[in-house]
Amino acid sequence: MARMGLVAIIDYGSGNLCSVEKALWAAAGRAGLGRDIRITDDPELVAKADHIVLPGVGAYGDCAAGLRARAGLTDAMTHTARQRARPFLGICVGAQLLSTRGLEHGAHDGLDWIAGETKPLDLGGGALTLPHMGWNEVQVLRPHPVFAGFAATPAHFYFANSYAVTPLDPADLLAESEHGARFAAAIARDTVAGVQFHPEKSQAAGLRLLANFLSWTP
Repeated sequence: MARMGLVAIIDYGSGNLCSVEKALWAAAGRAGLGRDIRITDDPELVAKADHIVLPGVGAYGDCAAGLRARAGLTDAMTHTARQRARPFLGICVGAQLLSTRGLEHGAHDGLDWIAGETKPLDLGGGALTLPHMGWNEVQVLRPHPVFAGFAATPAHFYFANSYAVTPLDPADLLAESEHGARFAAAIARDTVAGVQFHPEKSQAAGLRLLANFLSWTP
């Protein structure tokens, strides 16, 4: 019997872990994909994963500290995503942590996998407020496996954010949305991608995106 692909959802004390797990199981089931989906903070398990998901809820600095407090976890993530070139998806603050640093309540070091800074959303001088909450349209800027089938018709996803990544290299910008001004809704480089919205809360569009991620085989 063929081994089912291992999907590691990183547990570092922050994130909608159960919601993300439930959504991934649903996405795998709908797409007919055999996957072994586990919530874990075990570096040995993460180092063997075929796909990694890094959720995140809360402040950038707290999430970065929580991730680094798990001995060996960041190294295992780096080994799998960068050296073994396995697909990696950051969600919300998990996507922000891919940046070089976050500017929320001071400056905090991120993973620096995608060069850039996580900054407050620019409201464009209008009457909008933060946080940016609810459904918003996402415009895909270039082809990518996680957005397969989305480019023709802009999709709507659920957001809950006051910050977003500003990538240093425009080529790392994958999709945009708008809340006063345009901001990065998704970023990607090599086998690493991050989405500022919550696919686990985005109903059919979110499940479709997660199924795309689980089907991604670089």
